[in-house]
Amino acid sequence: MDSTNFSKTNSFWSNLFKTTANKQDLQSIICSLPPFERLKGKHVAMLMKLVHQRSYQPNEYIFVEGDPGLGIYFIESGKVRITKEIKNNVEETLAELSEGDFFGELSAVDEMPRSASAMALTETKVGVIFKPDLDEFIEKFPKEGIHILRGLAKIISTRLRRFNEEYIELLSNCK
Repeated sequence: MDSTNFSKTNSFWSNLFKTTANKQDLQSIICSLPPFERLKGKHVAMLMKLVHQRSYQPNEYIFVEGDPGLGIYFIESGKVRITKEIKNNVEETLAELSEGDFFGELSAVDEMPRSASAMALTETKVGVIFKPDLDEFIEKFPKEGIHILRGLAKIISTRLRRFNEEYIELLSNCK
């Protein structure tokens, strides 16, 4: 399997929870995702106060592999490329994401550096919830926090299961 084809079909990096195309409102995007879909009323309003909006120009890095993982990003408009350095400063494209997609969710659960880089391909607007703000929200509202953490676990476990299936398929095709 050539790497170009793999990057476009790699389920780990594809957004299995992407919102529908008609959801252009950032609140709708965020509230449709597993970590936040069970939030209601005042908790949605409080969460939205934590969202910081950022704009990026084409070819501007949002973050670079190895940077501290500071937050989870939601694409309001534009396109983002996720890349991984494989060797000798060669970057492999893992995914291209667009409106309604999200990325950086691992930083919401761990303290590890970024495992890949994210670059705006077009003029891009994102909302970001920084980890300290999300942690404070979870501590302040533990019932809602459990739903958020379960939703993050659902995303990660779904991606891992899909990745495992692809890995086994790749191994069986190599035999």
